Amino acid sequence: MSFISSVSRRHRPAFVVFSLAAGLLLAAPSSASAATFNGSGALTTDYVWRGTTQTQGDPAVQAGFRAAAENGLYGSIWGSNVEFAPETKASSELDFTVGWSGNLAEDWALDVNLTHYRYPSTTVDLNWTEVIGTLTWKQNYWAQLGYSNDALATEEAGAYAQVGAKLPLSEQVRLEAAAGYYWLDDAYDDSYAHAQLGAVWAFKAPFELRLTAHSTDSSAKALFPGLAGSRVEAALQASF
Repeated sequence: MSFISSVSRRHRPAFVVFSLAAGLLLAAPSSASAATFNGSGALTTDYVWRGTTQTQGDPAVQAGFRAAAENGLYGSIWGSNVEFAPETKASSELDFTVGWSGNLAEDWALDVNLTHYRYPSTTVDLNWTEVIGTLTWKQNYWAQLGYSNDALATEEAGAYAQVGAKLPLSEQVRLEAAAGYYWLDDAYDDSYAHAQLGAVWAFKAPFELRLTAHSTDSSAKALFPGLAGSRVEAALQASF
């Protein structure tokens, strides 16, 4: 998931990610009963990623699929429509992820993965890859770190950190809050902070309604004019 304000002209194949995916499949048990499969879908009024819109404020249709083995290894694919600068001709995004997730202790869980962001409709190379680790406490509180030596397809390093929480108000309603910081000094000579607050209503399984308010600091607005700032998105989502 990324927005691009400058165009990278190098080509970087994704064979590393695909090789890891193949390795996970070989490592997973051959019995179908030993694996779990799930998916998700969403209709949203805006695709906002790390505080910035990926669709110029327009709606998005999103879907994903995940396969996981009993040993914690998993692979997933997720997609959405996007709208970047006209010269990129970007209209779609596919995220390929391979990783491991599991419990460290009774209340603690860890997820470590490699995510490859790919934009198949472009005529330029916007693809890039990021390593992401997320530590979760009691399933409701998390801290996340991400790093790439090709952040946002700039061929420069970037790191991202986020902390967040889910706050259940009832069996059907919860609040979700998160704050993040993106170090992009090597790529853009600046970094930025963002925050979000959302309310989720699980009105009928497996469907949920989500309303999220986003905000970024002035650095984000300067780095990505028109894409960052304050905005609200509403989404209908389902997991199956």
